[in-house]
Amino acid sequence: MMETHGKATSVGGDGVRPVVDRMAASAHVAVDNVAQAATHAADTLGAKGEQIKQAQAQVMHGWVEYVRANPLASLGIAVAAGFLLSRVVSSR
Repeated sequence: MMETHGKATSVGGDGVRPVVDRMAASAHVAVDNVAQAATHAADTLGAKGEQIKQAQAQVMHGWVEYVRANPLASLGIAVAAGFLLSRVVSSR
């Protein structure tokens, strides 16, 4: 019975600390990896967001130029789109 108690004490005292240290180090590495991945994802999303803003600005510029060059056609398109949209909405 004494031998078992002695082994448990040695495992509980000195034997557990290296295991806890390895687990803490592994957890730290995992947290660092997740943080790096999150930072990379945020940077990528930021860059894609900027690209989308630029594309939207180019499309809007194109539409503004079209409306300036063709005001009557633009008005006709707007009226037709409004009519079709009102039909779709009122049929529900």
